[in-house]
Amino acid sequence: MKRYIGLLLLTLIATSCKGQVNTESERNVGGPCEDCEATLDYKLLDITPKSTVTLPGFSKNEPKIKITGTVLKKDGKTPAENVLLYVYHVDRNGIYQPGEKPIGWEKRHGQYRGWLKTGKDGKFTFHTFRPAPYPEAQEPEHIHIYVKEPNTIPYYIDSYLFESDPTLTEEVKQSEKNRGGSGIVRLEKDNGIWTANRDIILGLNIPDYE
Repeated sequence: MKRYIGLLLLTLIATSCKGQVNTESERNVGGPCEDCEATLDYKLLDITPKSTVTLPGFSKNEPKIKITGTVLKKDGKTPAENVLLYVYHVDRNGIYQPGEKPIGWEKRHGQYRGWLKTGKDGKFTFHTFRPAPYPEAQEPEHIHIYVKEPNTIPYYIDSYLFESDPTLTEEVKQSEKNRGGSGIVRLEKDNGIWTANRDIILGLNIPDYE
C-alpha cells in the first residue's frame, strides 16, 4: 500500500512539473514600453486582424489618408508573415478621444485605432484620417505604430510623421531613431485620397533584437 501511494505521488509530481513547462517563450525586445500591451486589445474586442483595415472616423473626417507598406524580415528583402501591427492616433482636435464605452487601452489611446496582420506577402494597408497636432505641445502630427512578431513581445517603432507637416523640423527629423525604418512619409493624391507607403524592416534599430 505504501509503495502504491509513493508511486502515485511521484506520478502526480511529474505530471504537475510537466504542466508548468512554458512551451512558448516570447523574446523581450525593444526596451521599456508600458502601453505596448495595447497591441493585444484586439482579443478583448473579439477582432480578427487582417492585412487591410479602416479605422473608426474615416468616413466622417478630412483629410482622408491611406497608408500602405510591406513588413520585411531583418534582411530587408524577405516578406514577413503573421506580423501583428497596431496603429492609433488623436482626433482632429489633437485629443485621444475614447468612445462612449471604451474597452482596454482605448481609455488612453482613444477610439481611432486598429489592428492588422500580414499575410505571406507581408503587405498591409490602413485607411484613416490625418490627425491634428497636440493642442498645446510642440510635437508634429503623428500616428503611433506597434509591432508584435510571432516570437516577441509587442514593441514600438518610429511613428508615422508627415513630410508636409510644418511642425516637422529638421531637429525633429534628426532626433528620430529609425526603429523599423524611417517613419517619415510623403502623402500624394491617388484617386482622390492622400496616400503614402512605408515599408517596415523587423529588428532594424530595435534594442535587444537578435
